[in-house]
Amino acid sequence: MPIQDPARRAVVTGLGAVMPIGNDFETYWHNLRGGVTGTRLIRSFDTSGFEVRIAAEVLDFDPTIAMDAKMARRMSRFIHFAMAAGKEAVAAAGIDFGALSQDERDRVGVVVNTGGGGIEQIIDGTHVHDSKGPRFVSPFAVPALSGSMAACLLSMEYGLTGPVITQVAACASSVIAFHDALRLIRTGECDVVLTGGSEAPILPMAVAALGNMGALSKRNDDPAHASRPFDVTRDGFVLGEGGGVVVVESLEHALRRGARPIAEVIGGALTADAFHISAPEPTGRGAARAMTNALRNAEVTTDEIDYIVAHGTSTPLNDITETRAIKAVFGDQAYRVPISSPKSMIGHLVGAAGIASALTALGAIRDQVIPPTANLETPDPECDLDYVPLVARPARLDTVMVNGFGFGGQNAVAIFRRFTE
Repeated sequence: MPIQDPARRAVVTGLGAVMPIGNDFETYWHNLRGGVTGTRLIRSFDTSGFEVRIAAEVLDFDPTIAMDAKMARRMSRFIHFAMAAGKEAVAAAGIDFGALSQDERDRVGVVVNTGGGGIEQIIDGTHVHDSKGPRFVSPFAVPALSGSMAACLLSMEYGLTGPVITQVAACASSVIAFHDALRLIRTGECDVVLTGGSEAPILPMAVAALGNMGALSKRNDDPAHASRPFDVTRDGFVLGEGGGVVVVESLEHALRRGARPIAEVIGGALTADAFHISAPEPTGRGAARAMTNALRNAEVTTDEIDYIVAHGTSTPLNDITETRAIKAVFGDQAYRVPISSPKSMIGHLVGAAGIASALTALGAIRDQVIPPTANLETPDPECDLDYVPLVARPARLDTVMVNGFGFGGQNAVAIFRRFTE
């Protein structure tokens, strides 16, 4: 593997999003700042007989903004989100891939991660098989369910022939995408990396299974207030869907083409709890090690972190464990650093949760404002840090930490910094 050069800086130049509170980045960011929640009664299927009938769905989304109608019919919803977000990010970055030489396109990579990929293809294909027979199963079902297909189609869309990577790490997946992007830039393998994640898990099977697990909020009578991280009355997370893509490129490449960087990716770390298939290790040791190692990797101190985008799922165990981990790493500084959770407004996007948090961090750095933790009305006594309740807060933000913790004890942290020459 090529040696990494820390002097080779990785900057962010374009943002794209498809989220439950906005089908583009600026709408998402505006609503996030305003505390708008996207949890509603589920519209995509009949929830009669379900204990949980709420989710954070993407509404009024037309996949043909990102691909032709025939391809849209053949591909999965998570691919639709990734393609739309990717095209928005590329346009925002002002990159014309068509004007690049083949050698230049050899140095452009794509990293789009997911938790489940096109799981609806398995469900639908099984139904067709059982009701009509094997000859009627779509020949496109396997490509459409593949978790890597979102990244592959983005590479095909622009003729990008650098590395194409998809990693599946549950709820930590798209934080990990920034680790790969930073590595590819620092090793000199890539000049540009389309980086992100996408997920479309709001399906009867998933809602039923997670509901039976006891992981989901049952506030069916008050969906807008169902996701309430760090609140003493929280009763589980809200399942969400969406996708996001960020253009990450070397500083040299960005400046050479006259781009204006928004922020810089400066480091991160991964650890494992090795504890339980769904519950976090109760002391928060694995999460704390990820934060500590990320600080070391980024060469910053706890005093330099101006804001933490929390994993903040709104589950009884996760919120307390993350609070303990932050205290273990930050000490007394834990009570001074502001923290908030976008999941209070968009729910838990599983494999796309990390990109939603990264987009939150990048918007906060760009506009120097911290979005709130919505619905935080009565803080849990064990969650006694500054979670920026209810209302956005202007702040001086130079360096922001993003946490992502997944089922199976997968912990990922990434750190972003305001760009300066």
